[in-house]
Amino acid sequence: MSIVIRELSAAEAMAQVPALTALFQDALDSGAALGFLPPLAPGELEEYWQEVAQAVAAGHRVLLVAEENGQVLGTTQLDLATKSNGLHRAEVCKVMVHRQAQRRGVGRQLLLATEAKARERQRTTLILDTRQHDHGERLYQSVGYQVGGVIPDFARSASGELHATVIYYKLLT
Repeated sequence: MSIVIRELSAAEAMAQVPALTALFQDALDSGAALGFLPPLAPGELEEYWQEVAQAVAAGHRVLLVAEENGQVLGTTQLDLATKSNGLHRAEVCKVMVHRQAQRRGVGRQLLLATEAKARERQRTTLILDTRQHDHGERLYQSVGYQVGGVIPDFARSASGELHATVIYYKLLT
């Protein structure tokens, strides 16, 4: 079967909370820097995905999933700027691919689909950030994201160590 990338409605996002939570937990277990540190409180990830569904319902978030045979392999989000001076911008958030599906082009497909969704919504300036030296940097660079800057000591890891984050941008034509 082939990988399918699709946008979820708020109702579909709510229905997918268990699968999205499992994907997020897999990413955290692999050491991904996604804004959460262990130990997680019971229901913390489920609550996060419910908030994402609310943002989708409000129209300022786009949620994409990569699926194969009905199984969620990956996801990404596009957070649409809502201020009048930024209606051309969006932030690419929470790009994650299950460890068993990595190195199969899923992340690339998700990013390209996210860019298509941004274009549909007249968003031409995309930004994202990632922990410096993470595997995601190669992916972002390979699809044309440029380094805008590095912020030292930006985020704490599970070990307590502070890490730099790299801000990337891409101008869509």
